[in-house]
Amino acid sequence: MNWNIIKSKWIVVSLAAATALSSCQKFEDMNVNPNEPTVVSPDVLFASGIRQSVTTTTNQSFLLANNAAQITTKTLRTEIDAYNWNAFPVLWEGLYGSLTDFKFAEKFAMEEGNEAMQGACKVMRTWIMSTLTNAYGNIPYSEAIRGDEDILTPAYDDQESIYADMLNELDAAVALLEGEGQISGDLIFGNDASKWVKFANSLHLRLILTASAKLPDAATRFTDVAGRSLMESNADNAALTYEANFPNQFPLIPIKTGDFDAVAISENMVATLEGLNDPRLMRYARPNSDDYTDVTSFVGAVSGSNSANCSKIGSRLGVQYYNYPGFVQASELGLPQAEGIIITHAEVQFILAEGAANGWIGGSVEDYYRNGIASSMTYHQVDVAPFGWTDFEDYYANSGAAYDEVTDIWHQKWIALFFHGMEPYYEVRRWYVASGNSFTNIPFLSAPCEDLNGGALPMRFLYPGEEASLNAANYQDAIATLGTQNDRMWLVN
Repeated sequence: MNWNIIKSKWIVVSLAAATALSSCQKFEDMNVNPNEPTVVSPDVLFASGIRQSVTTTTNQSFLLANNAAQITTKTLRTEIDAYNWNAFPVLWEGLYGSLTDFKFAEKFAMEEGNEAMQGACKVMRTWIMSTLTNAYGNIPYSEAIRGDEDILTPAYDDQESIYADMLNELDAAVALLEGEGQISGDLIFGNDASKWVKFANSLHLRLILTASAKLPDAATRFTDVAGRSLMESNADNAALTYEANFPNQFPLIPIKTGDFDAVAISENMVATLEGLNDPRLMRYARPNSDDYTDVTSFVGAVSGSNSANCSKIGSRLGVQYYNYPGFVQASELGLPQAEGIIITHAEVQFILAEGAANGWIGGSVEDYYRNGIASSMTYHQVDVAPFGWTDFEDYYANSGAAYDEVTDIWHQKWIALFFHGMEPYYEVRRWYVASGNSFTNIPFLSAPCEDLNGGALPMRFLYPGEEASLNAANYQDAIATLGTQNDRMWLVN
């Protein structure tokens, strides 16, 4: 991250105030453009930060997370699912860049005494920082985005302390969201503070589960947060609804067909969904026949296809993710354009199912699990009829999806995490470690056909090379601890 950008943005935001103090320059004699803004308001910054951060994770779900998690597969430049990773600077740059907007939106909200706006900014900052630390491990945190204070080479905080602070920040955010003021510029929940509270608590549960192997009080924490206000339906999903037209479309819509075709549905996902006659197959992939009653027209590409020994041919991704020329469009099927997902009600239900299975909360494991599947199908507006089911109850009872053991939660959660930002990879990594660092005990996954990492799932992303020149001393300290894709951060150590 070019930390000078942070200082430059602060200079732009502060320019109006600085010039107002320089009356000796006689600016009143200069021409002033009445249409040129001199102050950036919190709502503009907040909207900008949401759009940049969610678009970054949506793009990287397409390019990185879905492929690393074997939900989809690269058909070109297959290093991701062959586990031969390089640095992925777009995730780092995009998320740290968006934090600047949230920092100053929160600062201005604090000056105005707007507690609700401060709380929403804290939630977004915590989600972004959790995404970054889960990807890289130790990262700039306490000194990040402080270019206005001349901190241009921020130190890297250790992950354990980052997690401790993030959990505290979510508690603080909820208290602020329940206070004075109101949110503005909210592209996710339409300025509804109560939905931000549900988002904060649901994210809190996600982070506790993610770090549960390292938190000695994970059970107590989980029990506490699970009793708070959580997402109750898909109406509470934290997701950015894109517009129909350029430039605010779903970020894959404007790309070239060749770039879109560089990713296909995976063999493992097709095998799973076909084995269950699961109607989400018709949403996740486009049938090769382009006939939306033809359930036999799907092929999955093999993960890690580095040669002719492994098939790279797989069905294109679903109709809602790209307006493929000459083929059926989402609008013709009455389907909306895909959203940029942060966290959904379905994911929260699977989190609660795992918490119940661990004995951390009461309630039926199967009820939470079943609700997660139902919520995922409702979100994707599936049509069960072509797959031979009369309704969801018929599917659940007779497809083989009914709950039997904890790995069923993992399996259905994996299906439901399609395009959930970076979370597919983070969850697969957690299950991989819990299963003894092997794919053997994860029945829906497999080692890549021709992987380039000795059969092992990489544990982290590499730091961007730009850090070596722009933040050299701190970068060298960081790579002394975490320097390769197989080095284990605190979460998975």
